[in-house]
Order: sequence, then structure tokens, then C-alpha cells
Amino acid sequence: MGIAVAFAVVVGVLLAVSGREQEEPAAAAGVSERMVRPDSHRLGTAADGKATFVEFLDFECEACRAAFPAVEQLRKDYAGRVTFVVRYFPLPGHFNAERAARAVEAASKQGKFEQMYQKMYATQAEWGEQQVPADDRFRGFAKELGLDMAAWEKAYNDPATLERIKKDAADGQALGVSGTPTFFLNGAKLEPESIEDLKASIDAALE
Repeated sequence: MGIAVAFAVVVGVLLAVSGREQEEPAAAAGVSERMVRPDSHRLGTAADGKATFVEFLDFECEACRAAFPAVEQLRKDYAGRVTFVVRYFPLPGHFNAERAARAVEAASKQGKFEQMYQKMYATQAEWGEQQVPADDRFRGFAKELGLDMAAWEKAYNDPATLERIKKDAADGQALGVSGTPTFFLNGAKLEPESIEDLKASIDAALE
């Protein structure tokens, strides 16, 4: 029931923010190139490659946080059968969104992408929707995860880290992403009204 309620919140926010209509998928070659890059973060991989679920997200986005439990449930339900990919898409109106993405990307350099990804949503209410830098808080998360802090700091402040995030965002824009979260399945943009819609789409892709 909690997942259903969370997903209902996501749908309402998405419709209010984006108001976009379903779009035709881009040309297959272009979608394939921009949808999943060799360095894209995967939260699970299916050996047969029949279904790839991609989410463009913003760690400061309340709708993304509301969708998080549903996505985690999908990961459990389809473990080993669906490839789940995360792409960064920090929105300009969120003061700490880009910093949060940098913190997660810096953690990924030490094999802690998923742990920092989850921590961002678990703590979003503490640092989100504020107009003051959350660098110290994110630094604290890195310490809690037991990361090499010198290496994390270097990656966090490395211009290449920001460029990596901007590359994800540029791909999203090219694919028609205008709000978060935005989901794609095998290159087609999804416009779900419930988690059941997502499951139905995934089941169809797996047939």
C-alpha cells in the first residue's frame, strides 16, 4: 500500500511539472547510443538483455524520492531479468541537486554508488529544498560509508565528475526528458499511472 501511495504522488507531481504527452521513441540508433552509455550506472543486469529499464533522476526531486520505493520493489521483483540503469538529471531549480549527484558519482569511484544513491533519498528531507550548500552533509555521508575521504574529496571537486553528470543530462534532454523521474523501457518513454503499469510494460518486454 505504501508503494501504491508513493507512486500516486509521483504521478501527480509528474503531471503537474511536465504536462507532457506521450512521444514517439527516437530513432533506434540514437536512442541506443544516448539511452545507456558504457559508463552508465547499472543497479542490476539481465544476462539475456531483453529488458532495460532506465531512470533519469534528480536526488533533490520529491517525486523521485516518492518513486524510489516503487523502483526498489521492481528491482526485487525482476532481479536478474531486467537491467536497471540510473542516469543523472539534476534540475536547475534544485540548489543541491548537482552537488548530490557529484557526491554519488564520487562515491561510485570507490564502489559505493548504490549505497550513496540510497542514502540521498533516505535523507532528502534533511537537506533538500534549501538554498545553502549541503557539501558538509554529503561529506558526512561519505564518512559514514567508510570511504577514503581524500579520494572522495578529489573526485567530488574534479571537473570531470561534473562533466560526467552533465553528459547524462545532455543525453536526457536529447531524449525528450524535461522532468524527473522519467522512465524508459527498451528505448521507449513510459507514461505510467501506477506501478502496475510499469510491471505490465516490463512483463510485455520479457515475453
